[in-house]
Amino acid sequence: MAQDKRKKSAPIPPELGWAVYLRTSSDENQKPELSRARQRFIIEENVLKRSDMPVYDEYIDVLSGTTPNRPDYQRLLNDARKGKFSHVIVERADRFGRHDTEAMRAIDELAEFGVAVRFANMPDIDPLHMDQRVFVTMTFTLARRESQLLGVRVKGGLQAKLKSGGFANLAPDGYLNMSGKTELDKKKDWGRVDHWIELDPERAPIWRYAWDLLLEDKLTLLEIAEALHARGYTYRRGRPFVTITATGARKHNINTLSNIFHNWAYAGWVTSEPNGILPKTLRGTWEPLISTEEFERGLAILERRNVHRRVQRKRDYLLAGLLFYEDGDGKQVRLTGSTSNAGRSGGGTPYYRVAAAGGVSFLCSDVDDCVGADLARIQVDPDLIPLIRAAYTNDLKTKIAGSHPDDRARLEAVLKATDEEENRTARLYAAGKISEDIWDALWEEWQDRRHKVRRTLEMLTVDHETHVGNLELALQIIARIGTLYNGLQRRDQKELLRQVVHRVVVNEAGKVRLELRTPFAYLCDLNDEIRLVKNQSKRRKTEKKNGRPESAVLPGACSNQLQICGKYKTQPERETSLTPSEFVHQIAFPQRTRVVCISIIDTALAIR
Repeated sequence: MAQDKRKKSAPIPPELGWAVYLRTSSDENQKPELSRARQRFIIEENVLKRSDMPVYDEYIDVLSGTTPNRPDYQRLLNDARKGKFSHVIVERADRFGRHDTEAMRAIDELAEFGVAVRFANMPDIDPLHMDQRVFVTMTFTLARRESQLLGVRVKGGLQAKLKSGGFANLAPDGYLNMSGKTELDKKKDWGRVDHWIELDPERAPIWRYAWDLLLEDKLTLLEIAEALHARGYTYRRGRPFVTITATGARKHNINTLSNIFHNWAYAGWVTSEPNGILPKTLRGTWEPLISTEEFERGLAILERRNVHRRVQRKRDYLLAGLLFYEDGDGKQVRLTGSTSNAGRSGGGTPYYRVAAAGGVSFLCSDVDDCVGADLARIQVDPDLIPLIRAAYTNDLKTKIAGSHPDDRARLEAVLKATDEEENRTARLYAAGKISEDIWDALWEEWQDRRHKVRRTLEMLTVDHETHVGNLELALQIIARIGTLYNGLQRRDQKELLRQVVHRVVVNEAGKVRLELRTPFAYLCDLNDEIRLVKNQSKRRKTEKKNGRPESAVLPGACSNQLQICGKYKTQPERETSLTPSEFVHQIAFPQRTRVVCISIIDTALAIR
């Protein structure tokens, strides 16, 4: 039977058009609307007026460029994958991002979809051009260095402020942040504007009253919250001390109240654990709300009550960080653990649920049981092991033994291009056109790139015996997991899941699906494919023997056929679209996974 090779789906050809990306850092440090107007003007004058292509859309973020988790930045990448535009334009490179690695990765990804990135302040620069790419990379590196230097300066200023007795953050409830022109003798150290805190004449009496109630040592925190609520007091942002639910139940918001009773700033002391400033070592420049003796007495009262308080144990969720919910559109969102009525004698009912209010939820017991049952079903048919070995060996020969030299040549070309890029930049460095810090950053990037490429090349040259040994070990682990999992302790179950399972997906109907890690996913897929082909072969032989027409082969099965030649001989002819590096990644068996799985299994067998 003729076999069709699987082909990767080609990217959608993009529609001609511009995507305009505008970014400002924050609302606090600048007026975003003015900055965006300036960015639009430069983009329009330098690029759009000279282009015949239309503007598809405008993407706007008010967020630091050091993080890729920007809403419109991610929307822009998603629209590019859908082929909605062919070009992205930003005012400057640092507007696209201030993380050099992430920015260049995004530019390369956009290029794969046929989308080009241009910068209005240098519209002729192409970040994909070999020489111009060095300049663009340096621009991103400088932007990242500028952000890091700004962070160092801000941190140093905060430390200096604290050690001089000032308050460097948002004033605590009961105080106000104040600012004014700096005195002439302090202008050199603090700049033109000084910042300090003062007692709030409206809110300071509220917290003085709260401390008086605490120091009486008669009321609990719940009762203090009730007393403050009875007078109509709220927290600074309007949150009440007592919330009345729809059912009429009273919920006491005492966490912030407790934090305030433990805040040394109200006694006039500067404290900072990260900067090594302990309580009662540095007096602040602001007026205290209560005396140090009163503050310490309040701490002693709270400490005495805390000794007799029953502490609830934190619930341990088996699938924490592994469980995802998949809706009808295939979109996945991580589920978190939550326990309803945890204060009850039985500890409440634990659920996995979407963090957003009103989201879906599943009983932990139901999902955990399904995971155990699915692991028990992950078995390799002993009768198929010879076929699995044959198909695996055939993949090793075709993927790693040199049948695909293009992949090796491509990796060697990357190494050569990296060496050439380093040599060109070294000449710029020797001429004094690049600073030492930029050179060090680029050198680390080159070394990291070389390390990754060489590691892939080494994996491509590993002998077959090592890979076959990994196969045998993975088969043994899979065979034992199903029978031993339910008998393991909770701690070992969690660790085993994290080594074998990449994620657990539950759909709207509550059906659970396991996505395994390498090499277990590869072996299970191979086992399923061989079983399918073998069953189809048996069915066709039966139909032929009974004189009925042969049934059609399932779509896609031809690309994974294992031709049966005689009664016991097998000839694997399994075609895949994976490159050698992708195949090596699929069969990779990390050392830690081997050690952890074998250790857990051996311990379980010893206990038995």
